[in-house]
Amino acid sequence: MSSTVDVVVIGMGPGGEALAGRLAEAGLRVVGADARLVGGECPYYGCVPSKMMIRAANSLAEARRVPELSGGSQVAPDFAPVAARIRAEATDNWDDQAAVDRFTAKGGRFVRGSGRITGPGTVRIGDEEFIATRAIVLNTGTDPAIPPISGLVGTPYWTNREAIAVETVPESLIVLGGGAIGLELAQVFARFGTRVSVVEVADRILPLEEPEASQVVAEVLIAEGLMVYTGVQAEAVVHDGTAFTVKTVRGELTAERLLVATGRTTDLAGLGLASIGLDTNRGFVATDEYLRIVDHVYAIGDVTGKGAFTHVSMYQAAIAARHILGEDGPGAEYHAVPRVTFTDPEVGAVGLTEVQARERGIDVRTATTAVPSSARGWIHQTGNEGVIKLVQDAERGVLVGATSVGPSGGEVLSALAVAVHAEVPVDRLRQMMYAYPTFHRGIEDALSRLA
Repeated sequence: MSSTVDVVVIGMGPGGEALAGRLAEAGLRVVGADARLVGGECPYYGCVPSKMMIRAANSLAEARRVPELSGGSQVAPDFAPVAARIRAEATDNWDDQAAVDRFTAKGGRFVRGSGRITGPGTVRIGDEEFIATRAIVLNTGTDPAIPPISGLVGTPYWTNREAIAVETVPESLIVLGGGAIGLELAQVFARFGTRVSVVEVADRILPLEEPEASQVVAEVLIAEGLMVYTGVQAEAVVHDGTAFTVKTVRGELTAERLLVATGRTTDLAGLGLASIGLDTNRGFVATDEYLRIVDHVYAIGDVTGKGAFTHVSMYQAAIAARHILGEDGPGAEYHAVPRVTFTDPEVGAVGLTEVQARERGIDVRTATTAVPSSARGWIHQTGNEGVIKLVQDAERGVLVGATSVGPSGGEVLSALAVAVHAEVPVDRLRQMMYAYPTFHRGIEDALSRLA
């Protein structure tokens, strides 16, 4: 069975859903396909439910700070309201019917299944073949990467998907991976009473961020009772029916549950890209500024390798949709991609780290300021850990990267993201007024150190 349409969107994550809906509303014949949930990882297993967990865990932490600030408090963690909220408000018990209806109400057609390109302009989804006359768009996202650790396969380990769906917290947990996902969930479970160990193969947690950020977060986690092991490779995993044992060169760790948070992976071969002459041995697909891989084939989201973030996918979706519709508009820019790790303290970052800037041959100048030493940090007192770091291209006199760690690190980042994106001269930033006493006023202090 073959049908002719204008556009086929393979993968209906946040960007794919937004793009498909926009094109359908514009009057195009659009087919959206996904074997899993419309909306993708973010609303069901990522951004939304995890931040509900984090919000709840942070409220526990803040209540525990009351004795240092204003009196006495007693905290009795209960994960049941969190699990109930995730099911009712975030995931609709992992039912995407509302998202499907939202798309079809705009005039699109949804097909449940995995799409595969079978030739120029042709996509097969199950038993149906679609001929796309205007465009094929890939938005298939990524899946949790499972490392080749002896004994791991076949055990009931968790990825972020299983961890998000829990109704009760475990007594103990080992987290493999000290990146954003691993640390966010590790801190949540620890604050709800789980004994947590984090194992990271790199020499520090958050290895993709600034070392100063890694140090602040590591010190906070350790102070909260988490065990943090860096520079440690997991060599084998054993599950005896009741508990996991992770074997490392430094010894063995045992816990009730094991969370694997060691990155994400793509499946380009499964998309049939070889049928249009593309190399499927790479981890990502290369696109032009309008998100085209080749003529009439576009890619957005995680598979482009520009950051596995919902905001990147949505940004790319808008650009690709305009291009498919023949509308004018700028192409994609990636010099100021923002990212936030929602630990407590939050780690916000934009653009290049110091190491990345130096690797590009930039004449780098940096400055840092500690959040606790700022007026707002001093007032905030307990829970005020943080740092602001600026990375300047000294030759051009503009910021090429910045990091904001602190109680509102992700929000403070917004000012820095504007500065990096718009390439505002540092001298101009120094002439601004920064409200007192705020966390963002630490930017002014850091700028004064860029002399």
